[in-house]
Amino acid sequence: MTFNIEPKEVFHWFSQLNQIPRCSGNEAEVSNYLVKFAKDRDLEYIQDEAKNVIIKKKASKGYENSKPVIIQGHMDMVCVKEEDSDHDFEMDPIKMEVEGDFLKAIKTTLGGDDGIAVAFGLAVLDGDYPHPPLEVLITTSEETTMAGAAAIKEGMLEGKYLLNIDSEQEGIFLVSCAGGATIETSFEIEEEEKSEKGLEIIVQGLLGGHSGMEIIKQRANSNIVLFRTLNEIRKVMDLRISQVSGGVKHNAIPSFSKAKVYVEDLKKAEEVVKDFFEIIKKEREVNDPNLEIITQEVDLTKTFTKELTDNLIDYMNVVEDGVVTMSKSIEGLVQTSINNAVVYEKDKKVFIETSIRSSVESEMNKLVDSLVILGKRTGGKVSETNRYPAWEYESESPLRDLSLKVYEDLFKKKPSYDAVHAGLECGMFKRVLPDTDMISFGPNMFDVHTPKERISIESTKRTWKFLLKMLEELK
Repeated sequence: MTFNIEPKEVFHWFSQLNQIPRCSGNEAEVSNYLVKFAKDRDLEYIQDEAKNVIIKKKASKGYENSKPVIIQGHMDMVCVKEEDSDHDFEMDPIKMEVEGDFLKAIKTTLGGDDGIAVAFGLAVLDGDYPHPPLEVLITTSEETTMAGAAAIKEGMLEGKYLLNIDSEQEGIFLVSCAGGATIETSFEIEEEEKSEKGLEIIVQGLLGGHSGMEIIKQRANSNIVLFRTLNEIRKVMDLRISQVSGGVKHNAIPSFSKAKVYVEDLKKAEEVVKDFFEIIKKEREVNDPNLEIITQEVDLTKTFTKELTDNLIDYMNVVEDGVVTMSKSIEGLVQTSINNAVVYEKDKKVFIETSIRSSVESEMNKLVDSLVILGKRTGGKVSETNRYPAWEYESESPLRDLSLKVYEDLFKKKPSYDAVHAGLECGMFKRVLPDTDMISFGPNMFDVHTPKERISIESTKRTWKFLLKMLEELK
């Protein structure tokens, strides 16, 4: 699949990447593809046990004595599709289309986060541009655990400047990011036989989005809405959960959740849902105008016990969700947040997967402690499955200063720098590259981690021009 859009060298490689399934955890094929790319061009490369790939290219003429530069991104992508899509992320290429200034996928995530960084890196390696010694670092598992970045060891890289291309707002250079933790709370499933008519309750139509970048938009969490609905029914009649699920990824605000439940009075329960929908619709009419809560009758054979049902409803109605605190030093920056991202059943357990982000470690620890306490009080078992460090702001950064100057000179617009309430791999890299100067940037992308994900073509063209100019200036 090719498109006649500029910059052709970038979109060519982006299109090639999107022929390869590369959901987080399924990166072996794309990793091997990158190795073949290096071999075909007789470039030095490293492929480590985590399937990270580093491709090195000698300096162009006149840049032999320049400090090495790292171009960095990640090869994996968040795989989310619309309910009516038959796309198989394990087998199918991403189908794309151009709509005005945007390149987008058809009913799936696009993979611009962060395939566009890989495409930039390959385009530089494949071309003939002035540049210092280059190390193109493409990591795995960024969207899940950052295990790829965590696997990078001292001595693998020599770069003194690192250009992380994993940002989504052109002209805003990121120089700091939040740390985070993923918490999993599990509940043992205890069931009772119950062959009855039941009610399926579906929460849908929410906007969702990236739980770091878009948490500030205060979009509704479908898991929270679902369990608030169940609580409203529980207030007036006996209710037992039979099945429950919601959300897809730990770093995406869930937009679809559903539960099958036994209720004493189907008609009255439907009326309660209808009345509550009017309340929640009014709450969310600005941020989630397409919210729907629908019901339909279903056949049940089993339900959870009353104790387990109550514990789950209690947990999800008490747990904090969304923005917790705002930064006092950087206006408009979320300091700490929590996203109750995924509810699922597996191995006779109900799991609630929660993502915590904070640029203040003590606040993150406080939220972790609160989940442990809440889990204990409701019969759940809490474990921390992943934690990654923050990337702290540095007062002196020649790379930051140069990026601001280069962007303004090129486009006659004054750029800015900012911190971000999301995890970037720079925090991991600082552990093994403490003296490396780092910035993060990228073209304009919208609604990442959703099937509405799209990337601006014109912004990609400007970002490509900026990257080449930065490499030229880092002499």
